[in-house]
Amino acid sequence: MAIFEGAGVALATPFKESGEINFDKLEQLVEDQIANGTDCIIVCGTTGEAATLTHDEHIREIQFVCQKVKGRIPVVAGTGSNCTATSVYLSQCAKEAGADGLLLVSPYYNKTTQKGLKVHFTEVAKEVNLPILLYNVPSRTGVNIAPETIVSLCRDVDNIVGVKEASGNFSAIARIANLSDGCVDIYSGNDDQTVPMMALGAKGVISVLSNIAPRQVHDMCRAYLDGDMQKASRMQIEAIPLIEALFCEVNPIPVKEAMNLMGMEVGPLRKPLVEMEPANRERLRIEMERYGLL
Repeated sequence: MAIFEGAGVALATPFKESGEINFDKLEQLVEDQIANGTDCIIVCGTTGEAATLTHDEHIREIQFVCQKVKGRIPVVAGTGSNCTATSVYLSQCAKEAGADGLLLVSPYYNKTTQKGLKVHFTEVAKEVNLPILLYNVPSRTGVNIAPETIVSLCRDVDNIVGVKEASGNFSAIARIANLSDGCVDIYSGNDDQTVPMMALGAKGVISVLSNIAPRQVHDMCRAYLDGDMQKASRMQIEAIPLIEALFCEVNPIPVKEAMNLMGMEVGPLRKPLVEMEPANRERLRIEMERYGLL
């Protein structure tokens, strides 16, 4: 059984002006997501600025979210690293915290070969008995997890169950679906490709857009899963201008700006991320108004 079907939110991490995690605000975000139908919470991923969290902060945030969700929906913890031992450590802590699954990004900067990817992911999976989603985002990591590697890992390692595919390469995604014969749970990692990827067999999306439009993303996925492809396609197309504005600068710069525009008070970004350029902020505001969020 898949960890979830439908709309998972790649949750942003709220910070105080002092730079500390704002746990009171984090609780509000979690409750709002659940109230608006989100099917899974993904904590400490790219959108959660995990790369700038200390290990202590990273673990505390996972613990906090698991405690507040209380099993109402699955919680998937981002515990990937370019150091295998670090990924094992964070993954073990996430299991102890009560996470329902793990999201493991491919090793970045030092990168590795496809053989090295298999060794890395298999090592983590052996040490932590939780369902694992691989995270393929070569635009950020500099390394692509080949379709053959993804399928091999899902076939050969019991608790590696799927992939968040953010390569944008539909040919590769179709190849995963073709080679896997259903053994890989595929999730879209790009909001503008959710419905097309579901047409190729994806279970849903791990979404940035869900931070500001959780009900809409949930309903779009639900429509597709219920067989109303026309409604799902229409909702996908209607959201495209807003999605483009949400990614006109590197994620999560625009989505945190959008959340603050909506009064969510998620605070600043952590450097090296900086606030949006004025022209891009105005573009984002206009698209949010058109979409009915302001």
